[in-house]
Amino acid sequence: MTWNSTMGLISTLALILPVILVLTLRLGKYKAFPVLIAYYFLLFIYNLMTEGYINANEDVAFYWGLANNLLDAPLMILFLSYFSTSQKFTKKLRVLIALFVGFEIAVLSIKGINTEAITIILGPGILIVLSLGLYFFIKQTKVAISHRKATGKALICAALLFAYGCYAIVYLIYYVFKAHIDANGKINQEYVADTFLVYFFVTTLSSILMCIGIFVERKRIQKLNELKVTRKELSSIYTNTKTAAPLRTAMLDFDKDLWN
Repeated sequence: MTWNSTMGLISTLALILPVILVLTLRLGKYKAFPVLIAYYFLLFIYNLMTEGYINANEDVAFYWGLANNLLDAPLMILFLSYFSTSQKFTKKLRVLIALFVGFEIAVLSIKGINTEAITIILGPGILIVLSLGLYFFIKQTKVAISHRKATGKALICAALLFAYGCYAIVYLIYYVFKAHIDANGKINQEYVADTFLVYFFVTTLSSILMCIGIFVERKRIQKLNELKVTRKELSSIYTNTKTAAPLRTAMLDFDKDLWN
């Protein structure tokens, strides 16, 4: 087994870890986590195909890869709505998804289904996700440092920022500058193998960091749910008493935590 095939297997297994963890921690139906499951599952199946662990014909592998490329940005933008602190911003993200899907349809209609069309689509998609990831990473990191909470969200954003930052570099080198094609127009297979090796490393590390972030975030979610239950119980007890106002004051920090 070569170094590339070994890392291909490791990265494939790493892709399924976030899915298993989300389901194990019972977050499969929680807010935007179903989107994260779909994102990693699609990549997991595609890796199995490209690494030869699933015997699929070329057409199936091609269209599965095409679906991955087209759904990559929309799915990730939708997942990033989990970090939104207002309904207004969430609506803006949904509008952004609709606009990007429209952009994809327009490009495919004009260019057809080919490498050039995918190259045009991938660039803006990676840039959008990278920009949003950076924005939410900075925001969640500030919250984690200042208030010692939302550490899980900061780690999840860090995983996405690391992944898409590296993907952006690979995209520029491979698709834009086409460094894998020599002066005679021939593909340098060794360079292609090295590019995939970098992709495998990035995928593995980002998936592991994502799992750590999900695990930490689950603790925060559990704590918030417990506080929510406590709040309801206390509210039902003191509804008709004069302590309703002080109770509300005491729970203000809980309300803030819901948005962070």
